Amino acid sequence: MKIHNGSLYWPTTTKPFTPKTTYEKLDIYDVVIVGSGMSGSLTALALAESGLKVAILDKREIATGSSSANTGLLQYSNDIMLHELIGQIGEKDAVRFYQLCYEAMDHLEKIAKNLPFEVDFIRRPSICFASDENDVEKIKAEYDTLKKYGFPCDYWGRNEMAEKMPFSKHGALVTFGDAEINPLKFVHGILTKLEELGAHLFPYTEVLDVFDDNDSLDIRTSGQSFYAKHIIYTTGYETTPVGKRIGADINRSYAFVSNPIPNFSDWYEQSLIWETKRPYLYIRSTVEGRLIVGGLDEDKPEAPESEEIIQQRAENLLQQAKMLFPNYDIQIDYAYAASFGESIDNIPFIGEHPTKNNHYYLLGYGGNGTVYSMLGSQILKDLIIGNRNEDAELVGLERKYGIA
Repeated sequence: MKIHNGSLYWPTTTKPFTPKTTYEKLDIYDVVIVGSGMSGSLTALALAESGLKVAILDKREIATGSSSANTGLLQYSNDIMLHELIGQIGEKDAVRFYQLCYEAMDHLEKIAKNLPFEVDFIRRPSICFASDENDVEKIKAEYDTLKKYGFPCDYWGRNEMAEKMPFSKHGALVTFGDAEINPLKFVHGILTKLEELGAHLFPYTEVLDVFDDNDSLDIRTSGQSFYAKHIIYTTGYETTPVGKRIGADINRSYAFVSNPIPNFSDWYEQSLIWETKRPYLYIRSTVEGRLIVGGLDEDKPEAPESEEIIQQRAENLLQQAKMLFPNYDIQIDYAYAASFGESIDNIPFIGEHPTKNNHYYLLGYGGNGTVYSMLGSQILKDLIIGNRNEDAELVGLERKYGIA
């Protein structure tokens, strides 16, 4: 599956990751993780720090999948607003899910600060503006709900927005405690730390099938076989080698990265920007002073082969960005398309397979997949080492949508 195409920005900011050694695989691992991206690396870190013997297998070069196209917006808010999620799954569960996302932000920051090199984690507010006047009440309802349950936020009217931004809308929800990151540097930093902890990384090793073998799993790959007590699938938007997704849509989105902009003084704390309409436009800045602008989601799973289509969509996004930032000389330096997944019930797929013992999944489908990967890594760690985790049922695979 072609999960991204075009000119990617993040690979230009860091060197490719190469495992330091050629590993002699163990007779049996505690856990084998399929996929070396954001979900796989975070989960491996949680398990390795707990003293387990971990191997990561990837059919590609290490960390060259979706992490290269991840736009690096980290937010505790979700594609589904809290007041809407309460209507869907109930007050207790919805509020707890948002709390998990909020707590994950602090955990991501802690990890970022303890990596062997800088990964450009910077705390930012987020501004979600009403795309049209009809969405103002929705924004206000979400502000009231977040405030009620103690989440840091604010509401801006048109005048306040005009004072703090180079554009104004009918209203905006402002959330605090979010962040931006260089996702590729972050994954590389985690993988570097994993090697220090003794984890084994095997690129160009595609998992083909898995069989029960007494008290272990026999993992057949494109190369040698592996044995493990547990296996975790962190395959992102690609088909899992075992199990079938139920209730997930794989779509594609577009983004461009601009030339460096010399001055952001009129942009309130270089906030992360998104909006209420779907599909939504989103914008962030980078440490180099560039803009990352994305959106224009399409109901097709694979990134287009056509460079012309990608450039056309980038030009469309450019015009939208210029309307919000009319004083910036914005040009397209990089343009790409990438696959992304959404679950129908807006909850990620995290947990043990309902009928296959010791097969686990972390599929962080949604607009803040990195946050889902973070909270999911902690849930899976607890499930595998035998700790009780009261939050596991919120995202588990026993629900209507999940893995079969």
